[in-house]
Amino acid sequence: MKNPLLNIGYGNFVVGSRVVAIVTPSSAPMKRLKEDARENNRLLDATQGRRTRSIIVMDSDHVVLSAVQAETVATRFGQTGRLPGEEEVE
Repeated sequence: MKNPLLNIGYGNFVVGSRVVAIVTPSSAPMKRLKEDARENNRLLDATQGRRTRSIIVMDSDHVVLSAVQAETVATRFGQTGRLPGEEEVE
C-alpha cells in the first residue's frame, strides 16, 4: 500500500505519510497552533463534536483535531508498518 490511511477516530482517516506530528492539545503552544490554524482556514475538526484529545499536524500545514488520545493515534500510526517517507519493500 503506497499511502496507508491512519484512523483518527469515528470513521475519520488521514494519509499516514503526510503526518508530521501527533501532539496533545493541553499546552499553551498547541492552543496557539490550533487558533492560528483556525484563523488561516487550515483547521480540520474531526472530533465529531467530542472533546479534542489530540492534534495532528500535516505536512501541508493543516492541523487536524481528533477525539482520540494522542498515544492511541501514535500506536495506530506505528501499526502502518513504516514511517513516513519510507518506500514499501516488495
